[in-house]
Amino acid sequence: MFRDVLLRTSGLAALILIWWLATAVLASADSFARRFAPGPALRALVELAQSGELWSHLCASAERVALGLVLSATLGIPLGVAVGSVRWIAQMLGPSVQVLRMVSPLSWMPVALLVFGAGTRSVVFLIVMAATWPILLSTADGVAHLDPRWPLVGRSLGASRWELLWHVVWPGVRPRVLAGMRLAVSVAWIVLVPAEMLGVDSGLGYAILDARDRLDYGELVAMLLVIAASGIVLDGVARWLLRERPAAPARALVRRVPAPMAEEFG
Repeated sequence: MFRDVLLRTSGLAALILIWWLATAVLASADSFARRFAPGPALRALVELAQSGELWSHLCASAERVALGLVLSATLGIPLGVAVGSVRWIAQMLGPSVQVLRMVSPLSWMPVALLVFGAGTRSVVFLIVMAATWPILLSTADGVAHLDPRWPLVGRSLGASRWELLWHVVWPGVRPRVLAGMRLAVSVAWIVLVPAEMLGVDSGLGYAILDARDRLDYGELVAMLLVIAASGIVLDGVARWLLRERPAAPARALVRRVPAPMAEEFG
């Protein structure tokens, strides 16, 4: 445990040292690189935090990511179940899904602006276009590789369609769905920053663009640090919330039957 923490800390320390050497020590006095040194960036970060501006940008970005992920899961999980369980749906939707997921989410920027206009709706649309496909494909793969004996156990015990879905299918596909959700979280965070340059007046992407226009390079680097730190925290939260828990497929259904039969089904 201590060794892992030490290794991770030493890696970050080495990265910071390289940053400091490249911008504050090795760069000449009149070098443009000195504008991106750690000193101005940290001072700008403290000022942003004290003024409250940093927290308003963080909250705006977090709301957009959360809304985009909720919509992506709402679309991706049901479609993934349908594609993974019904052959003709997979054949019909498969080519369309492949075509859409291969298009860069940022390529949809002109479409988003024309349809939704500049603002939060365009940002959320781009996040959905980026995050839906990992969830859909992971869910479809999980359903396709579900042990066919599990649904048979549920049906033999008289489970309804809803009980079969909740107690048998979901525990079986949950690991792959959660893996897709974690990937979707990281993709959404990456797409968020350029997406927030679409005419919004808040958010981390907007803050970077605004700092660039004002030639405030210290604040620009400070926002890059905030984005990196927020991404690490978001991934950690996603890993904790979406961690895989022990699955017990059909166990709730097995409790219905007499003990000897329940033991047979495990």
